[in-house]
Amino acid sequence: PLFSIVWEILVRGLSNLKPEMFVKQVIDFGFANAIVGTLTMVTIGSLFSIPLGVMTGIFLSEFGGNSKFASVVRFVTTILAGVPSIVVGVFAYGVFVATTKQFSAVAGGFALGVIMLPVIALTTEEVLKLVPNSLRLASAALGGNRFQTTFKVVLAAGLPGITTATLLAIARASGETAPLIFTALFSNFWALPNKPTASLPVLIYTFYQDDRPEIFQLVWTASIVLVGLIILLNLLSRIITSKKLK
Repeated sequence: PLFSIVWEILVRGLSNLKPEMFVKQVIDFGFANAIVGTLTMVTIGSLFSIPLGVMTGIFLSEFGGNSKFASVVRFVTTILAGVPSIVVGVFAYGVFVATTKQFSAVAGGFALGVIMLPVIALTTEEVLKLVPNSLRLASAALGGNRFQTTFKVVLAAGLPGITTATLLAIARASGETAPLIFTALFSNFWALPNKPTASLPVLIYTFYQDDRPEIFQLVWTASIVLVGLIILLNLLSRIITSKKLK
């Protein structure tokens, strides 16, 4: 299926992929503002989901143990990971758009952050559990307290795995469409973060039934860019993991 998808979008869109598309906005048959919008919203989501997700994973692995509170946090995080993205979009709409009366990249970034958060938290917990207990004991034998052992030894050992989890969460968020329809909407022009903002997934969704040949080709070329971005993020995660194993 992967090779079929890649082959189909390359056959349909590669011939019309031009360098100027990367600097023109959608109204001029380009997707520069959609790329920037996607990166902006993923960055906004990462700013709060990565620190919170990593800290949650550290708590569950190193401090929570089998306590009732840790079990509740773990259960809630697992449920959050399974919540459909369109429900997250409705939630973000209620929190930001209904309150501010404005679709924006900030609202879209918040929705993507909620989607990324449980992936990062649960994976961080599993990665830290794989760190050999002998490292913790060695740190304690050298006089390190629990916080020093956790943040200077355990976290350092698990950092490649956490980085991989973060990149995979970003890759997933980059392709989400439903939450952005409810929060960031779309724009054919360059936009500030507090205004409706274009993104590659919503561009594809918005124009896939357009009869104009230029717009139809724009959908396929945007698909190439989006799939290429996701493949790149997955390759980076593999490279980081393989270097750690070596």
